[in-house]
Amino acid sequence: MLKTRLLHPEILQALGEAGHGAQVLIADGNYPLLTRSSAAAHRVYLNLAPGQLTVTDVLRVLVDAIPIEAAQVMVPDSGDEPGIFAEFRELLPDVPLQPLGRLQFYDTARGPDLALAILTGEQRIYANLLLTIGVVMPE
Repeated sequence: MLKTRLLHPEILQALGEAGHGAQVLIADGNYPLLTRSSAAAHRVYLNLAPGQLTVTDVLRVLVDAIPIEAAQVMVPDSGDEPGIFAEFRELLPDVPLQPLGRLQFYDTARGPDLALAILTGEQRIYANLLLTIGVVMPE
């Protein structure tokens, strides 16, 4: 039994294989994971049912498991900022959210740096988050 909060074997493997600069996509339930993520990335499906698990559920566990140096979010073409962004900021207080339009976000998530793509049961729209793994400094 592991002592860490992160227990999912596929996610642990993908993160163990990833390094500085690799990216992790946490996607909402509407995200077209098969066609809008890198074919080389590990794909993990946590979308058991609508609302289970959410993007923020996954993010809460990942912030304890990996250093995060950057975070990109998908933004709508117009209108208010999605409400989930406030939760992202609470969970990533030292990491500014970098906005990307929908198509630019999709293109970035299909890039060669995507190591892990996680599909959730998140029902809120524009709840997609692309994290860049940082560096673990020596003690």
